[in-house]
Amino acid sequence: MSTTPTADAAQERRAGLIYGLSAYLLWGVLPLYFKALAHVSPGEILAHRIIWSLIFLAVLVALWRRWTSVKAALASRRVFLTLVASAVLIAVNWLVYIMAVVSGHVLEGSLGYYLNPLVNILLGVALLGERLSKAQIFATGLAAAGVAVLAVGAASGLWISLTLAASFALYGYLRKIVAVDALEGLSIETAMLAPIALGWILFIDSTGQGGFDSWSWGTIVLLVAGGAITAIPLLLFTAAARRLPLSTIGFLQYIAPSLQFLFAVLLFGEALTTAHLVCFGAIWTALAIVTFDGWRRAVRSRRVPVESLA
Repeated sequence: MSTTPTADAAQERRAGLIYGLSAYLLWGVLPLYFKALAHVSPGEILAHRIIWSLIFLAVLVALWRRWTSVKAALASRRVFLTLVASAVLIAVNWLVYIMAVVSGHVLEGSLGYYLNPLVNILLGVALLGERLSKAQIFATGLAAAGVAVLAVGAASGLWISLTLAASFALYGYLRKIVAVDALEGLSIETAMLAPIALGWILFIDSTGQGGFDSWSWGTIVLLVAGGAITAIPLLLFTAAARRLPLSTIGFLQYIAPSLQFLFAVLLFGEALTTAHLVCFGAIWTALAIVTFDGWRRAVRSRRVPVESLA
């Protein structure tokens, strides 16, 4: 028996939910990985992430026989240019987050990803023509007020939060609209970044700043494992982004920054200032409002067809 379009859509949403939950749980524990590599420079960590991610993805493309799909994606000028933009955005996001973790700013990193759902809402308005409800308008204003308080009280790390929120929200938007699957898209993005990454590794090695030939085996294994650690959650995320609304992706986003927040305060001992408390409190309240508003509207939309039959 063939499934109905409605059943197919429900299956896609369930699959997207599983992919999204898995991605954000993995991202939530990512600070532990970068803390273990704190003795390596952020630029070098990023370069190795890109190189080993490309190798890992190339193996998957070969095993799953997806080279034809990769070539088809590259044949489209629109897809190619969109992936150039998304590659730049994800590289910026990776580098800033690595810098945040190794420099003791995991708290600012978690704030950036708490802001991400609200940035998604603004992107929906600016790029997709969506209209904000009164609750969303209030929540967005409340979050902006919290960020303003943090800007006055602890401005030194605010650029980390804003850069992470903006770069990843835009990345998610581009990956949602581009006509290419998760594996093919991420493979092309890392292939675009790989020459720059390899050039950087060769440059710092030639100047004696690189350490790949002098690191312990543990460090080398961690760097090589970075390919899978980087690619797997991104594959899960891009697969989820193509199956779920931006609003749902935003709700799932709470998982990763919550874990990162707990690591920053309880494990890494980062200072939680009054400005941080006010800002986080405002954003948590804003997210609660947006979540409740989205749930209420979803319930109402499910009731309408039933009531219309009465």
